[in-house]
Amino acid sequence: MTQLVLCRRQAGPPPIGAERLQLALTAEERTRLRGRRQTLGGEAVLLQLPRSEPLQPGEWLRPAEGPAWVEVVAAAEPLLEVRADDGLALLQAAYHLGNRHVAVEIGTEGLRLLDDPVLAHLLEHRGLRLGRLAAPFYPEAGAYGHGH
Repeated sequence: MTQLVLCRRQAGPPPIGAERLQLALTAEERTRLRGRRQTLGGEAVLLQLPRSEPLQPGEWLRPAEGPAWVEVVAAAEPLLEVRADDGLALLQAAYHLGNRHVAVEIGTEGLRLLDDPVLAHLLEHRGLRLGRLAAPFYPEAGAYGHGH
């Protein structure tokens, strides 16, 4: 099986009729720009991208030569969804998670983080409501523009 070597980011969208593949990556995988991966269709790909910002869902990747266009998509991950009736309690939870350098997605209705039993216990102990779901994870980039 020939492995597709993806070595450049490409402004999309691809032209009509171009071969389109999708590469589902977790939030952490989107920060690693090198290594073997597999598209949603089962094609083997090798990322050999220049070091720079993490990949973003909706971004297109290309080999040095060839017709393939590969779209980055966010893979579903096991998440905790944190909610509270009191806005202050939610802010305090965000503070404590940030103090532990936990990647957090911040939304208007609550917080999301990767499912972790220790953190779940901490948050429940603080009186917050937790839900579990599988969904794409979009953590905050951090104060300096890059994630953990």
